[in-house]
Amino acid sequence: MAPAQSPEQGRRPVLLYDGDCGFCTWSAELLDRWVGTSATLIPWQLADHAALGTTPSRAEREVLWVGTDGRVEGGVAAVARVLRTGRRGWRPLGVLLSLPPVRWLGSGLYWLIARNRHRLPGGTPACALPVERRPGGDRGEGR
Repeated sequence: MAPAQSPEQGRRPVLLYDGDCGFCTWSAELLDRWVGTSATLIPWQLADHAALGTTPSRAEREVLWVGTDGRVEGGVAAVARVLRTGRRGWRPLGVLLSLPPVRWLGSGLYWLIARNRHRLPGGTPACALPVERRPGGDRGEGR
């Protein structure tokens, strides 16, 4: 995948995910295939963070949605945004996931999954390591 353009240039939102994590890659591809997101999916390790208004350290912690207006949303808010901009049948779920108390519960579930992704299907022991300790983990630095 090519490095991301800013949303204003590409006129499409961007979804940043951890390209080193098999579970994260599988999840992003599943969202793209089933939900039909309008976003361009980019591994955060290949993204131009300055152009997107993000940082590698934030992208390492959570999936990020960068809207065409430059607004950045992370974690469960990013997942809700994907759902709200997907195919018609998914949009109500995205709206529901955006509302308290569902958002609060979703945030807790997101945190639990993110902390244990190395134990989930497609996850590897490298997913549990801080990015600087992963093989090739310096790729996102300086972007």
